[in-house]
Amino acid sequence: MAEAQLQQFLKKIQQLNAFVALSEAQPALREALRNCDSHHDVVSLASQFGFDIGRRWGDNITPVAEPRVSRDGQTNLFSSPCPASDSERIDILAQGSHWRLELIHSCNTASDWYDQEDQEWVLLLRGSACLQFEDEPDHRDLCVGDLLSIAPHRRHRVVSTDPAPGTLWLALFVSVDA
Repeated sequence: MAEAQLQQFLKKIQQLNAFVALSEAQPALREALRNCDSHHDVVSLASQFGFDIGRRWGDNITPVAEPRVSRDGQTNLFSSPCPASDSERIDILAQGSHWRLELIHSCNTASDWYDQEDQEWVLLLRGSACLQFEDEPDHRDLCVGDLLSIAPHRRHRVVSTDPAPGTLWLALFVSVDA
């Protein structure tokens, strides 16, 4: 871990400890904290009191407004600008006759049920997400580095994704007719 990341991590721990101490001293804040339904609710509540506990220690301090282009002219996947809240943007990075590779950038979104023709392989590059599969009783919470393969016609939906800077997915779709 680089020194800057270590300092960012330690600052987050200090912010968390201070927020906990304040919630123990203020019964109304403690009750508001108890009524939070998700991580994002807690982060939002903390920010109302001046605490920045939502940023992960490896996240950039300031979101990038425009995609950065490397020296060889390639776009950096992690510099994808965040879409508006409650929306997502899909960029096709590459495709062939029976496959396509997409970069999906979601911001505070949920979806209807998907019933896809294609095999899908997905990797979470940034943020977090909660998925629900129709054939499973519990939701799946995903974080950076998590991947899964979704069989054709396996009904699933996105329950939630992170607010800005959003959730970034790499998804490969392969036609089973290939």
